[in-house]
Amino acid sequence: MHGKLAAPPLDSVLGSASAIAAGRLAGEGPAGRLPLTADMLREEPSGNVFGLTQNVGMGWSAASLQGPQYVIVSTQGGLRNEDGSPVALGYHTGHWEIGLLVRAAAETLRAAGAIPFAAYCSDPCDGRTQGTTGMFDSLPYRNDAAVVMRRLIRSLPTASGVIGVATCDKGLPATMLALAGCRDLPGVIVPGGVTLPAVGGEDAGQVQSLGARFARDLVSLDYAATMGCRACGSAGGGCQFLGTAATSQVVAEALGLALPHSALAPSGEPVWLELGRRSALALLRLDALGLALKDILTQHALENAMLVHAAFGGSTNLLLHIPAIAHAAGLRPPTVADWIRVNRATPRLVDALPNGPRGHPTVQVFMAGGVPEVMLHLRRMGLLHGDVLTATGDTLDATLDWWATSDRRQAARARLTAAASVSPDDVIMGPDAARRAGLTSTVVFPVGNLAPEGAVIKATALDPAVVGDDQVYRHRGPARVFVDERDAIRAVKGVGTDRPIRAGDVIVLIGNGPSGTGMQETAQVTTALRYLPWGKHVALLTDGRFSGFSSGACVGHIGPESLHGGPIGRVRDDDLIEIVIDRAALTGSVDLVGAAGQALDADACAVLLQSRGPHPGLAPHAALPADTRLWAALQRASGGTWAGCVYDVDRIVATLEAGLQLTKEVK
Repeated sequence: MHGKLAAPPLDSVLGSASAIAAGRLAGEGPAGRLPLTADMLREEPSGNVFGLTQNVGMGWSAASLQGPQYVIVSTQGGLRNEDGSPVALGYHTGHWEIGLLVRAAAETLRAAGAIPFAAYCSDPCDGRTQGTTGMFDSLPYRNDAAVVMRRLIRSLPTASGVIGVATCDKGLPATMLALAGCRDLPGVIVPGGVTLPAVGGEDAGQVQSLGARFARDLVSLDYAATMGCRACGSAGGGCQFLGTAATSQVVAEALGLALPHSALAPSGEPVWLELGRRSALALLRLDALGLALKDILTQHALENAMLVHAAFGGSTNLLLHIPAIAHAAGLRPPTVADWIRVNRATPRLVDALPNGPRGHPTVQVFMAGGVPEVMLHLRRMGLLHGDVLTATGDTLDATLDWWATSDRRQAARARLTAAASVSPDDVIMGPDAARRAGLTSTVVFPVGNLAPEGAVIKATALDPAVVGDDQVYRHRGPARVFVDERDAIRAVKGVGTDRPIRAGDVIVLIGNGPSGTGMQETAQVTTALRYLPWGKHVALLTDGRFSGFSSGACVGHIGPESLHGGPIGRVRDDDLIEIVIDRAALTGSVDLVGAAGQALDADACAVLLQSRGPHPGLAPHAALPADTRLWAALQRASGGTWAGCVYDVDRIVATLEAGLQLTKEVK
């Protein structure tokens, strides 16, 4: 796809004498005096004193060293000119503009007499790595980045508080994990916002299906090239749909970590640009009030976030991230029973991409009122814990009281109506209106002989055309088994195969869990199915996970994973698979019900699964990095995917000690 440039001449890379001749060998040190006292020199660690030396060495005034210190950690990527044009590209729009938020926060802190520090741990793009081995680093990155960010925060031991600025699928969850683990400091999250939809263009999710649509003769090469170029209506922000990036922003605000009506702000616009300044002021307020992250991240805040996730119809990836945030904060992680209880309490209230029915872009959800508007409905339903504290330093109830009568709410909703001819109440609905519109509860956790430890499906995103009047999805079809996602997408495209995927098939993608691929996403498959006319009639089962943009009959997180004895790893082509998802009762099943196209009774299926060996092609992917193998082992020892793919140090140490003891005994 990409050509090679001509090799520069050797002389141009060897260095010149003129650069040496012009160089200095000494320089004038900063003028002034450090504000040292005798007690400081006697009692303070040498690092605290040397830190002041470093501050003035970088150009900070020696006369302005006595204010409180705050660290701003962000996922900023790329290098921009002053006019915003690229010098070096970032990996994605989500981290391209957030340096503007960092700058605004820093300037606000400095103007208040504080000393801001900025540290960076950039993030990858899940869209860029779809269908590539780069996806093997996606979920493990979250854990590693959270560790790095916490180390950066702790490496400024004089910090009085922290701001985290991030946008996308793994960077924002990592940032929330990092701050949750710094519970004794005050802290605020600044969500990086969303990209504007492009006039006359497809959104950033739909364009990811261009290859499949072209392969199936649904679009022309010219159309694909034009739409692929036009998808981003602005240079910054997360994708325009309610995927993992947008859901993570929503959850950050619902947890109380981000300011009210900050999630899903359009990147680069005035309402977004002010977030850096307001968040810095919020941090100063929290510090002055003596409120730390542990005062905000409570068990009730966690349940509020789960309720808001359900009401938005959020990404299933948050079933990995919310338990991980709870673990980092020292809270009890939610169980499957907790998720079911929360989802039974509320239907989806938000009509956003990709769930539908109309599918509004995220900027319209923001203008309709975003998180506080949804929370108003949840409070009226008697579901929210209104006494929790938030990043404002006040209670959630006080925030919602303000929102209900605020000029900001009125202006946002009026702007949506005037600029987009969209009624805010068609985007964010009350529960009765939502049910009338066919919106159902968000997630269901199927079990069965192929998923004895459970699975998950975003049931609210099933196409209504394949759901019965009783709100039950039923599908029985032949298995098409793949041990490599690349073979699966070729079959979906109908390229290089004598048996392309067709309506009625059940794609079974195995070896896709943590130990096989780092639990990669399968978005190129699910997105293709969404935009192929017959795709709604194909189901997908996997021990991996899905993009937050995924919709349809996509059952993931199937446990145990196939490489650790999961029965999904024993399925063969043309086995009969039955999937039943009850969107009203929030129950479901995923079962093998026959072999070689012939139905079998339950006992015969159980015997068949017990007697079969693993699929002959099942193995960790040959390109799986050693770093990801280590991550998979550590998270497995910590409870696996249903615990959030965390690092539970006590469990890891206990497992290592037991293994070392066993090794010693064997010797």
